[in-house]
Amino acid sequence: MFGIYLKRELSRRKKAALVIAMGLALGIALVITVNSVSAGMTQAQGKVLKSLYGLGTDMTVTKSQSAPKAGSSQGPNFQFDAKSSSSTKQSSDRVMTQGGQALASSLVTKVAAQKGVSAAVGAITLNVTKVDGSFTQGKAKSSTSSSSGSQQQGGPGGGGNSSGGGQPQVQGGGASFDVNSYSAAGVDVTDQELGPLATSKITSGKTFTSSQTTAKVAVVSASYAKSKKYKVGSTFKISGTTYTVIGIATPDSGDSTVDVFLPLKQAQALGDAKNKVTTIYVKATDSKQISTVKKEIQSNISGTTVTTSADLASTVSGSLSTASNLATSVGKWLSIAVLAAAFLVAALLTSSAVSRRVREFGTLKALGWPSRKVTRQVVGESMVNGLIGGALGIALGLAAAYAVTAVSPKLTAQLGSTGGGTGGPGGGPGGGGPGRQSASTTMEIALSAPVSLTTIALAVALAVTGGLIAGAMGGWRASRMRPADALRSVS
Repeated sequence: MFGIYLKRELSRRKKAALVIAMGLALGIALVITVNSVSAGMTQAQGKVLKSLYGLGTDMTVTKSQSAPKAGSSQGPNFQFDAKSSSSTKQSSDRVMTQGGQALASSLVTKVAAQKGVSAAVGAITLNVTKVDGSFTQGKAKSSTSSSSGSQQQGGPGGGGNSSGGGQPQVQGGGASFDVNSYSAAGVDVTDQELGPLATSKITSGKTFTSSQTTAKVAVVSASYAKSKKYKVGSTFKISGTTYTVIGIATPDSGDSTVDVFLPLKQAQALGDAKNKVTTIYVKATDSKQISTVKKEIQSNISGTTVTTSADLASTVSGSLSTASNLATSVGKWLSIAVLAAAFLVAALLTSSAVSRRVREFGTLKALGWPSRKVTRQVVGESMVNGLIGGALGIALGLAAAYAVTAVSPKLTAQLGSTGGGTGGPGGGPGGGGPGRQSASTTMEIALSAPVSLTTIALAVALAVTGGLIAGAMGGWRASRMRPADALRSVS
């Protein structure tokens, strides 16, 4: 009886049922869209942070910044030998640890032993400034003039300069130099799942093997290889040491923040930093306990700065950050407001429909229907309207999310300095705080709007809630009707 009556009433009031369902559908669709876009923003920010950290990295440990010693100069300096030849080519490399700060390699083991740490790997980042060019010696020439006007007149006690010879002058000569700055990272070849190379994949050649701890080999980023026309098998020099390119690495997203990857011991030798690292990459055993692990490391290992992905997220700016803030604040509040309005409209329409069914409910009560049965009937109709609205809302939300993913609007993310250290001398790429760049890097990220099962479950819950709210208001009003009301409504 309940099902038959429910079907008949809904089919008889199609317009009212459709209006209620569509109101709920729009609110639910907006919630799905906002949640999906917000999830896409989170994924995009994750890609940006992975370009700084690497896959699986939860935090980094660097040396706390200290003030430079009085009288010390950390600026780059180049010394060239003076030679007598008229044209002499000169070349010099200036290799410095990034930020001028380094930690003892032994701290990697100490960090790995901390509670909550799953793995820890050390790496060193170098700034390399290469100067190539040549000096050209000038030639001294005497200026001579035979004209009388050029003869110098003698001073008060002497005669004129009859020879007319002038002071010797240097003519020609000069210097022409090219400056090339790039960043290099020392990688622990025995564990490459963490560290600077973990954010890239080898697209040509191969990566390091665990036996190449001291080998003179290198992996270069795809962008740097293109600019220098390097390919697998090419060679280049750093401070007189020749390295062979064994692989080309392409970052998973954006541009690589490192140009050249070397075995850790080779990079330490180049930077005159034996048994030193600039960054310790850390993976936690539980991603939900990252803040606890951070406190554990900071309290047990003095003189270090621990930076998590949450700390780095605040340094991401650009349209990605702006859109993320809008989706988080304006979008969610807007969806809540629209959903609340949809619930209110559904409740008012249901209550209004009950008011127009005075004769019907009054007659049912006169025939013996108890109030709870009348209430159940109204709530059942509202629940069906809510489920229909939920189905329509899910369909609209999925369509909107698919449209966002299909269009894939481009957002920019600018990575600035995190304040983790002073800029490295030389101002080359990678001359920023320990383990990170201070020079801003702009990345383009394609926005997607993934819809999770949690979002679908939320939509269903909202549909049921909307139906219950509307049904509760309408059922309460229907339960207060008396059989006498039906008789008064008879014309």
